[in-house]
Amino acid sequence: MALFAPALAGCTDKGSEPGTSGSGTPAVPADAKEALLASTKEITEGNFRFSMKGADLDGQGVVHKPSKSAQMTMKAGEGEFSMDMEIIYIEPDSWVKLSITGAEGVPGLESLNSGKYQHLDQSKIKGTGGLGFTFKDVDPAGSEALTRAVVDVQKTGEGTYTGTIDLTRATGAGMVNEDSVQLLGAEATNLPFEAKLDAEGRLSTMTIKLPAVGGGTAQELTVSYSDYGAASPATAPPASEVVEASPETYELFDK
Repeated sequence: MALFAPALAGCTDKGSEPGTSGSGTPAVPADAKEALLASTKEITEGNFRFSMKGADLDGQGVVHKPSKSAQMTMKAGEGEFSMDMEIIYIEPDSWVKLSITGAEGVPGLESLNSGKYQHLDQSKIKGTGGLGFTFKDVDPAGSEALTRAVVDVQKTGEGTYTGTIDLTRATGAGMVNEDSVQLLGAEATNLPFEAKLDAEGRLSTMTIKLPAVGGGTAQELTVSYSDYGAASPATAPPASEVVEASPETYELFDK
């Protein structure tokens, strides 16, 4: 039961404003909840690297708002099925490259597995889950929505925090799948988490621990951020490796 959604779009509601020290370095709020809320502020600047990991998903990438570009690679799978996906977005264009196994008999599979980057028609991906991106929502995980859903939190060390989170209050976050949250039932309202902030009080990692449900196993979902303000722009694929996206590509992600 993976809670990650295979998408770049996330949630970036405005968080609390951290204070500043006399040296100009942001001061980390003494209150643990306020420290977590403030830790997501710089994510909204849209210049960072990130990774997201769960039992059946491993994703990473970069968001670079100064160049209006973003890139993400993702590996997902359960049982015999697996999918590798890379998305590149350089406004106003975007491309996706897919490699799918365990889906024999699916119409258009050969086109999906062409080994080429498929150039996407922006007019065809409105509302299409997993293919769209907007710089109005730059966080792939929606960490601000997650920190707002924290029920209680304590500081346990320098830059480290633990507590509980109510995922029913964070279904708008990019890394949270609402159907999977419903499977957790009442347990979704009180899940343990751990968070680490860097020396400047910015969110470094957040890990949410999920119990075993429906015959599955317990999981840990982790989102990490790095290279704040120092990420590299995404680059477009070579023209020789690009084809126009097939109808099956849009249908695969339509929801």
